[in-house]
Amino acid sequence: MKNKYIDLVEQTFDFPQEEFELDENHNLLFHDIPLMEIVKQYGTPLKFSYLPRISENIKRAKTWFNVAMAKVDYQGTYNYCYCTKSSHFRYVMEEALKNDIHIETSSAFDLDILRTLQEDGLIDTSQYVVCNGYKTDGYVDRIADLVHDGFKNTHVILDNAEELERLERKVKQPFKVGIRIAAEEEPKFEFYTSRLGIGYKDILPFYRNKLKQSKYAKVKMLHFFINTGINDTAYYWNELRKCLRVYGWLKKECPDLDSLNIGGGFPIKRSLNFDYDYEYMAEEIIAQIKNFCEEEGVPEPNIFTEFGSFTVGESGGTIYSIIHQKQQNDRERWNMIDGSFMTTLPDAWAINQRFVMLPINRWDQKYERILLGGLTCDSDDYYNSEQHVNAIYIPEFDKDDPLYIGFFNTGAYQESLSGYGGIQHCLIPSPKHIIIDRTEDGELTTRIFSKEQSHKSMLKILGY
Repeated sequence: MKNKYIDLVEQTFDFPQEEFELDENHNLLFHDIPLMEIVKQYGTPLKFSYLPRISENIKRAKTWFNVAMAKVDYQGTYNYCYCTKSSHFRYVMEEALKNDIHIETSSAFDLDILRTLQEDGLIDTSQYVVCNGYKTDGYVDRIADLVHDGFKNTHVILDNAEELERLERKVKQPFKVGIRIAAEEEPKFEFYTSRLGIGYKDILPFYRNKLKQSKYAKVKMLHFFINTGINDTAYYWNELRKCLRVYGWLKKECPDLDSLNIGGGFPIKRSLNFDYDYEYMAEEIIAQIKNFCEEEGVPEPNIFTEFGSFTVGESGGTIYSIIHQKQQNDRERWNMIDGSFMTTLPDAWAINQRFVMLPINRWDQKYERILLGGLTCDSDDYYNSEQHVNAIYIPEFDKDDPLYIGFFNTGAYQESLSGYGGIQHCLIPSPKHIIIDRTEDGELTTRIFSKEQSHKSMLKILGY
């Protein structure tokens, strides 16, 4: 009778997969990382970052777009930007910058990070810096300093007309700007138009009345961002065509315009059923842009992408122990983890984000249907829906044989949203975080990035 957990997975999904397989002891491997060995060495709860995946995804995307351009003899260049807001950690930036990429920023302190990286020789003044987001006075001041200090490829993406006026008061030499389109959101959204950017119908008047008259600002980029990312949907292709129409209109009046930023990232794997044809999407995007430009008689723009979650998301994971089981009624068993979903995976609570969830060990044992609960006293601290369609199946609870579960592809946003190193809900401490890398000959290395948060550091923040 096939009632083991491995049987369930093999009957439900194609398994093993590129990054997931089992060792001879029926323990889970993630990119050939022996996770049970990691658990034995470092304990749980535990966050980890696997750096090679960052470089792998950057190289994959570069290949897809460059091949797509070669197929249609596309005349523009492709430029990969990393959205720092997805993860600002130094280890992420160092790994990403090994791959000849550029940077997209969203706030003033981003540029302080940039300065530190410059001082350490990790970036130079030739790299593109795409300054996105709403421009506070501090952000404008730092942008001005960046331009004055020789970062000649700084592109300031204008969110509104007032930003241009404030930049002109601070920047006293030629500088490059982009215009962000306020794209229409999907019908299911609570609002119709993005709060970020300038409306389609207002872009040409803004250029004619303001930007064309500017002493120093040169329009180099049109920025197109879709909140839900790059997906093969009628909504995405319709918005892309609208963006291209604006590009055509603007290019005919603005000879300096030479770049199109198709912001909004590629999706990452959220379940074992994930199926997305990255190569097709890159080819279709490039082909549509190429065809449009030929029809309109305008040069093909340089293409910029801003990939944040795609860059870093699949490098991260979080591992918990199941420490207790509560039978609450005839149907519901609650397995309690040694951490909190609200504090360590805030997207699971805030936006019902799904992650790949798999047990680390005991795949050769019977399974049961359960709910997962976190340690806080908040009733919302639970996780009960993932790839098994509104139910979680994991090996049966056994108090004498601890079960460990992992949430994978959690590397983007979770630390910044949860307030890394700060105060967590119900004073649940931040877990230990380790960095996993490989040497040139492929040998795994691990190191502790941060220890589990101590009571002393927490009390100090609270003023005790």
